[in-house]
Amino acid sequence: MTATNAEDVVEVLNPAGASPVVLVCEHASSFIPPELQDLGLAKADRLSHAAWDPGALAVARRMAERLDAKLVASKVSRLVYDCNRPPSAPDAMPARSELVVVPGNAELDDAARQARADTYYHPFRKALADTIKTTAASGATPVIVTVHSFTPVYHGNPRTVEIGILHDSDTRLADGMLDAAQGSAFVVQRNEPYGPENGVTHTLKEHGLPHGYANVMLEVRNDLIVSEHQQRDMGDTICDWLFAAMIALAEEGQA
Repeated sequence: MTATNAEDVVEVLNPAGASPVVLVCEHASSFIPPELQDLGLAKADRLSHAAWDPGALAVARRMAERLDAKLVASKVSRLVYDCNRPPSAPDAMPARSELVVVPGNAELDDAARQARADTYYHPFRKALADTIKTTAASGATPVIVTVHSFTPVYHGNPRTVEIGILHDSDTRLADGMLDAAQGSAFVVQRNEPYGPENGVTHTLKEHGLPHGYANVMLEVRNDLIVSEHQQRDMGDTICDWLFAAMIALAEEGQA
């Protein structure tokens, strides 16, 4: 595999951000490095939700702006390596994603999988860990917030949920955000359309739970964040819920 610099696979936006919130966007990009020959995919599949989370990075950028928060984002497609999965997970480099077959991932041996992890996952993991440590060193207790989007139709089945607020064993931040979201114009649900049983909370388990940092994963239906206006409004809405949840935690002495 062609040598790749860390800055080619992960970026830290607003690295001097003063907020305790560290934003994460693991599926920010649909980019496939040239040496991987498009993973054998047709253009439509390379641009589809199978390859990335459309709109998620724009929402995360707005949140970073509003919060003055650091944002760690992957710069490669999740079909190259899904940075929300450990190297041991089969879907870290999936041979199939929903209806999309990924020829370039079909016959990866252990050495090839390790090379992918070394090239794409470990630099991302280190950048995120370092960003969290920098936040903690400033005297703030980090709060980990990951931002994702999901397709309105999955395996032919429409999804009615519009925003998912996801958590693993630490429910503190999710509980507060769900309370704040009550009465909103959106259909907001806990651990939907995915949950811990689907392996989606890896980043929370890796970077939040071991340190006791409050953490949450956000899923926004991607038809709600197509335009810049929608992306900005969604970022603001989620920030309002996050602010309320963090204030509640502080008042309860849990932050």
